[in-house]
Amino acid sequence: MIKSELIAKLAEENPHLTQRDIERVVGVILERMIQALENGGRVELRGFGALSVRSRDARAGRNPRTGEAVEVRAKHVPFFKSGKELRERLNADE
Repeated sequence: MIKSELIAKLAEENPHLTQRDIERVVGVILERMIQALENGGRVELRGFGALSVRSRDARAGRNPRTGEAVEVRAKHVPFFKSGKELRERLNADE
């Protein structure tokens, strides 16, 4: 599901709200999540999962086309850990 599909689904389920209002709400929620992660925080949505930021050290890598060694600089990457309820629902059929 992409952002526009989410907005369309929410608009369908909430006919009393305009699509523009729903777009604004979704945008604000995502922006606040990004800001929390930028500030070194964590975003936890009970039953769904938690987003945090992890640091990756600089390392030596390889260019896959040429095989040439390249330096990959240190960086921060988002990390998602699924919640218990999400994992249980995904594995309910097994």
